[in-house]
Amino acid sequence: MSGSSVKRILIIAGEASGDLHGAGVVRELKKSLPDCMIYGIGGDKMHAEGMELIYHVREVAIMGFWEVLQNLPVIKSVAKTLSVLLKVRRPDAVLLIDYPGFNLRFAEQAKREGIKVIYYISPQVWAWNPGRVDKIRANVDAMLVVFPFEVEFYAKKGVDVEFVGHPLLEVFTEPLDRKQFCTRFGLENGKFILGLFPGSRRQELEKIFPSMLGAARILNNTYGMQTAVGVSSAIDVDYVKSFLRNDFPVTIVQHATYDLMKNSDCAIVTSGTATLEIGYYQTPMVIVYRTSWLSYLIGRLLVKIKNIGLVNIVAGETIVPELIQAQVRPDRIVREIRSLVENDRRRKEISQKLGIIRERLGTKGASKRVAEKILSYVS
Repeated sequence: MSGSSVKRILIIAGEASGDLHGAGVVRELKKSLPDCMIYGIGGDKMHAEGMELIYHVREVAIMGFWEVLQNLPVIKSVAKTLSVLLKVRRPDAVLLIDYPGFNLRFAEQAKREGIKVIYYISPQVWAWNPGRVDKIRANVDAMLVVFPFEVEFYAKKGVDVEFVGHPLLEVFTEPLDRKQFCTRFGLENGKFILGLFPGSRRQELEKIFPSMLGAARILNNTYGMQTAVGVSSAIDVDYVKSFLRNDFPVTIVQHATYDLMKNSDCAIVTSGTATLEIGYYQTPMVIVYRTSWLSYLIGRLLVKIKNIGLVNIVAGETIVPELIQAQVRPDRIVREIRSLVENDRRRKEISQKLGIIRERLGTKGASKRVAEKILSYVS
């Protein structure tokens, strides 16, 4: 390719899950257009596939209304730099991955510059702030969704929408069996394993992880339950370890999260994509979430659906319990886990019902479909 024909694609993924799903798209784009220039906001996984990082997700992964206000100078600085890039390194297309607070504003800027905007992994406008759909219709050329129910929602609103399947299907691995897993991590095969999945952001760990550990401590004392923590690749393992008091055994599991999800007898998980991943492996769980009170109160005013857990939303019913804000206490979590431990029938029933998650995620190949859509705009 000559310099002038090199295609430029700007991608913005502001969170660990966006980095994971964006990496597949970068890989597919590079397969079809090896010389294309891909740059923007991403993480280690996108960088490894050949993307130039202008900012790392660690710098921008901020959640909650109040937290965003506190970090406004950083966010404004990032937005300003990227808007300059629209002019000086004009991309042929912009791919926005989830991260709606930032990305919907950026879509407006890109559209003003006459650049094609593709949005991958829809903001949850069906859950809150449906007024954003007008913005999407005006500024997004193609909305690529990962849940089938989103198609009807957007189509009714006149948005160009396509279901591409869920990218998680590309990254799920065949986990170790129970015996191999226990041998690798020094756990006892015959004893109950409780998996803790505290999230990928420091602020989530600060607000939620101590209560998870408090519940695990009680369950260890009561049932001799084994505790293992699945550590996200987006967070420093030493930071996770800093929460441990070493007063009961806790096994740290890193780079083998799916093995833990599959082999846990039940799990305590921070609300987010991890609930879908655990649901895929049909492991019973308790979903927990706590944010600042201001963010929670604003959220309550805006959220229009009864569930917060993606696994329950996708299933279309409350299969697993959800604990929010003041309910996220060790004793309350223990009560929910105890009902699973002491009732085999309930545990099996939940596991069975979670089978619907595999059906609802579509078929493999989301990254390729997204890359093809982008290429149809830049070719």
